[in-house]
Amino acid sequence: MNQNIILELQGITKSYPGVPNALDKVSTTLIRGKTHALMGENGAGKSTLIKVLSGALTPDSGELYVEGELIEHMTPFIAQKLGIGVIYQEFNLVTSLSIAENVFLGNMQGNAVMIDRAEVERRTIEIFKEMEIDINPRTLVKDLTVAYMQLVEIVKALSRNVKILVMDEPTAPLTTNEVEILFKIIRKLKEKGVTIVYISHRISEVYQIADHITVMRDGAIVEETTVDGISKDALIRAMVGREVSDTYPQRDFSIGAPVLELRGLSGGFVEGVSFKVHEGEILGLAGLVGAGRTETMRMVFAADKRAEGKTLLYGKEFDPNSPKQAVRAGIGFLPEDRKQQGLFLGLPIKWNISMAILKRISRFLVLNKSKENQTVQDLIRSIQIKTPHDMQLAKNLSGGNQQKVVIAKWLAAKSKVMIFDEPTRGIDVGARHEIYLLMNELCSNGISVVMISSDMEELLGMSDRIVVMSEGRQMRTLEKHEFSQEQIMKYASGMK
Repeated sequence: MNQNIILELQGITKSYPGVPNALDKVSTTLIRGKTHALMGENGAGKSTLIKVLSGALTPDSGELYVEGELIEHMTPFIAQKLGIGVIYQEFNLVTSLSIAENVFLGNMQGNAVMIDRAEVERRTIEIFKEMEIDINPRTLVKDLTVAYMQLVEIVKALSRNVKILVMDEPTAPLTTNEVEILFKIIRKLKEKGVTIVYISHRISEVYQIADHITVMRDGAIVEETTVDGISKDALIRAMVGREVSDTYPQRDFSIGAPVLELRGLSGGFVEGVSFKVHEGEILGLAGLVGAGRTETMRMVFAADKRAEGKTLLYGKEFDPNSPKQAVRAGIGFLPEDRKQQGLFLGLPIKWNISMAILKRISRFLVLNKSKENQTVQDLIRSIQIKTPHDMQLAKNLSGGNQQKVVIAKWLAAKSKVMIFDEPTRGIDVGARHEIYLLMNELCSNGISVVMISSDMEELLGMSDRIVVMSEGRQMRTLEKHEFSQEQIMKYASGMK
């Protein structure tokens, strides 16, 4: 066997009830010390394949070899022993414990009676230093930013002598600067001979960090190539099985009068934010993590309390005491964490959509089911939510369709201003395009959109204007002709 091949799959097949080809005879190899990008739309089979690699799932048929040895029954314990580590989107950390305790959890240093905390902390510092990161190992995980939680997960894997490290959407919660730090760490890991499996929907970053690209669709591998062997357009075609032209679609309608205005809005660490959002406009909010973008808009939505300043809606002062009042006034908020804050995952699509309008479609506390059904069906049709029926549970939808359900909820509530916080996080490339088209359609119908995004290409491609924030302050409002990544990063980093 080629000594450079660290892992080989041969004819891996997996089926579920109702999903006959979750994995369809998947065969591929991983080269030692290389970054392998695993690409595909939601439902393509990426997560199922990763669960097979990590021992979380047993395939129906096929063979798996690690360093030339056939592994007849992979389990999580055997995978860890073989040096296979997985960092999922939802971190597997105990937030009440320290960094060092999380790194060596289940692998503590010491004897049967006592843990050698000094040794645990020393080794944690040692691994972090290898990545050129200075950190206090006693810091509680709950006090860390998402970026540092990501680093703790990486260090936890390294403490167990990982040879193959799977990263599932590792940059989803990170800013541009933090992504660069992560890429630097990945390059260091490769120098040490660690093989990286990199799952991402962000095509531009795959071209920055990957050596090889494997594309999955409908449970099968449809393309395997080096990163230099495929263009971005060809990669998108391979992923979605069709042409997706103009990732950021153009708008051919004019922007109207101001709808929402902030005057000196302050609260928490946010201070003196002032801007206008016009009818049919997409206003981008840019900044690093902790810049105050979400906090500002949560004050507009009355989810957080403001200390000073005014909000005007259609020129009239608007000061809601609760999100319920904000919704009634015509404000909709699509949160960054749609699974925890935007949806009731265990409830059907119908109930998720109609819950914001129950009072309007009820009389004397009796729900008008006919009106509810008509409203929901019209919205499912108009924004093309892919579902067999309106009683499908929200948790069973793809990320893109979950986002559409949240949009449908605010359309049902007749929102005039929609606040999108990271609108395409965790959404595949085909569904992203659909969300962008839908945002354009909202604007064409006179709805104003505020888009908070850490995706630089998304900000530049979709915004009409961009407000850049840094450390709770508004630094600059950029007009379309001023757009550039350099300009945004200049002001986001606090430069005036």
